[in-house]
Parts: sequence; structure tokens; C-alpha cells
Amino acid sequence: MTETAHTIADVERDTGLSKDTLRVWERRYGFPLPLRDAQGERRYDGEQLLRLRHIRRLLDAGHRPGRVVPLPLAQLLDMDTPARPQRMQGQRKKAAMALAPTSTTGPDLSPWMDLLRAQRSQPLYQALQQWLLVHGLGALVRDVIAPLNRRVGQAWLDGDLAVFEEHLYTELVERLLRTGLSQVTAASGLRRPRVLLTTVPGEVHTLGLLMAECMLVLEGCETISLGAQTPLRDIAEATRACGADVVALGFSAALKPRDARTALEQLHPQLPPPVRLWTGGQCPALQKAPRGTAPLPGHTHMAELDQIAPAVARWRAEHSAGATA
Repeated sequence: MTETAHTIADVERDTGLSKDTLRVWERRYGFPLPLRDAQGERRYDGEQLLRLRHIRRLLDAGHRPGRVVPLPLAQLLDMDTPARPQRMQGQRKKAAMALAPTSTTGPDLSPWMDLLRAQRSQPLYQALQQWLLVHGLGALVRDVIAPLNRRVGQAWLDGDLAVFEEHLYTELVERLLRTGLSQVTAASGLRRPRVLLTTVPGEVHTLGLLMAECMLVLEGCETISLGAQTPLRDIAEATRACGADVVALGFSAALKPRDARTALEQLHPQLPPPVRLWTGGQCPALQKAPRGTAPLPGHTHMAELDQIAPAVARWRAEHSAGATA
């Protein structure tokens, strides 16, 4: 058994594909085909894990399992790899790590990616911290973290970064953003809208949510963060107790589109009518309402960080009489 062999639990955590799904595909499509260890447990090699990552992305984009699961890696890459723009046909495929602005300006990210690949976390943190001190929190989020997220996400997808290196990056960036956020919050005169931020059960990724909170605070909004995976009933209760004007939810592409839509449909009627529901991230189900369903009243989806400032401005224009806390 090779050192790179992954358990079925590893694959489930990495891709979001359930163990039952993997077993069904094994029987129905002949893939994946794991080896067995001495105890008879399934073990998946790196190439199978890479194929499963791309399969999951293609499923989220609307492809059917029977169409993509049996395909070899080369064909999956042709269908999915953002690095091949001639095959994109105009589609805006992005890595699954949070909100991202459309701007392509910014520093050369290669030295920072090299530090990450070498697991040199302290020099990487210091370099990003220096950028924060010189350019400010907004520039850090827009011009550095967002494009770095895409680079890290693509490197992970291609197998160029290990899972632990992606986790190291996320932990480092979240620590840096919280430092910058605390400094901006202490110096700001915060006012409405009062925004409650969290993720729904099943959504463990919070980096995009933290990036959004940074941009909200820079717009002078008061924010209340509940962290990840807050039960829907508790989100509604916290909204009323805190007097929140907006509930902001982060969704990554790792959450199943059906689960994301169901969570919104169940949460919406529990919120007081004046409260707006803002969502962010790359979950396909949130880009537009599924066929045959009406958009949720008061729901705005923001796929990019640049959409936050206009949304805040619109809210304040609509509530100009009581926009100050």
C-alpha cells in the first residue's frame, strides 16, 4: 500500500461525495476502483482522488453522473480545467474557495505560492502582513487573498497542493484577516445595516464569509459573526435577538446545490419580513432560481466581492430615515 493511499472517509471529506455514493459508483460505473488494505478497507490513490474532485465539480455544474463518472482524467480535464481558456466557451468557472472580484490587477503571487508549497508558513504570514500594513485591508482582500484563493484552489484541484497545505493556507489567511478586521473595527464608526454572518449546517468553509465581513466593515457596517454551521432555527433566533437587518450566508461549491437551496427555502420564512437575505459564493444553485421555482423575496446573491458595496448603498438608500444606529 502506497503512502498516498486515502481512506473512503478521506475521500468523502476531500470531495464532499458521500461514502454511499462512492460505493454505488463503484458497482454501477466501475469507478472508482480502490485497492484493499490488510483489513479489507478501501484505499484510493492520488489519481482516483483527482478524478473525483473534477467529477464533483462537473456534477455541481449540472452534468449527470452517468455522463462523467466513467470518463478518464484527460477528458475530465478537458471539460473542467479553467487553465484551458480555449475550452471554456465563455463560462466563468472559478475555484471553490469563496467570493472573488473580477479585477486581475495585483502583485505577483508566485513567490507566495512557493512559500506555501514549501510549508514556510511564518515567512508567508509575514509577507501578507506586510502587504496589509502598506496597502490596507481592502486591497489585501481584493488584490491578494481573492486571487490567491483561486490559485490555491486550482493547485489543490490539480493535485499540486496537498490537503494539509490547503488547510495551512486557510488557517493562516483567516488569522491575518481577523487581525486586520479587529484593527478596522476599532477605528470605524459602525452604522446600519447590522449584518449577521454565518453558514448553514453542512457548510464548513468560512474563509469567504470572513472576506465578506472585511468588506462590510470597510463599508461601515456593524457585523455579528456566528461562525460556521449554525442551525437554521438559531439563525432566525439570533437575527431577532440582535436586531439584524441582513443575514449574510456563505456557500462554497463543496455544499450540494440541493442542500443550499433547501436551507434557504427553510430559513426564509423564519426571518422577520424586513430582514434581507444575502448569500455569497460559488454554489451553482444560488446563481439563479431553479426552473419552476420563484426567487425568494428579499434574497440577493453576490458571486463577487465587488457587489457588496453597491448592496450596502442600496440598503441605506432604501432605509435612509433610520440608517444610523
